[in-house]
Amino acid sequence: MSENDGQRFDRLPATPAERIVEGRVSREEVVDYFEDRFGIPPETFADYTFWEKGAGKIWIYAGEAPTPLEIEAIGMTCLRTRQEHWKPTTDFVQRFGGRATDCVIELDSEEARAFATGEDQEIERWDGDWGYLIGAHEIAGDLEPIGIGLYVHGELRSMVPKGRQREL
Repeated sequence: MSENDGQRFDRLPATPAERIVEGRVSREEVVDYFEDRFGIPPETFADYTFWEKGAGKIWIYAGEAPTPLEIEAIGMTCLRTRQEHWKPTTDFVQRFGGRATDCVIELDSEEARAFATGEDQEIERWDGDWGYLIGAHEIAGDLEPIGIGLYVHGELRSMVPKGRQREL
């Protein structure tokens, strides 16, 4: 197996069988995760490539590029994988979370305000899986994703980054 070079972008292998860097996830595993956890259809990502820079920081890019790439950024970060539980990014959730059918918690106005400001809150009504959820709020008839939250023991912990938190 090759070593991960944290200073460059490497395209994810298509499948686990094509993995050449130990610990690197495959495109198939990433797409399967988004489908299994959030119900986002795999075809959503047909025109996107996935890249790793650093240890487990996965980026999504609308297009093709040669690999490896020694640049600062390509596309946007979408997922952290080299940890016990994979964590989608706020950017990813705001861009693709509208396609999710699972693990989406609809927040009322007060809950959405608290979530957007980074507050943790008790929400007992969720009866789905614990773990990372998409926090969303209805705006003009559409359920709009706000960001990612961690739901454990009846508490929704906002994972909205400090620089993105807003008073609504």
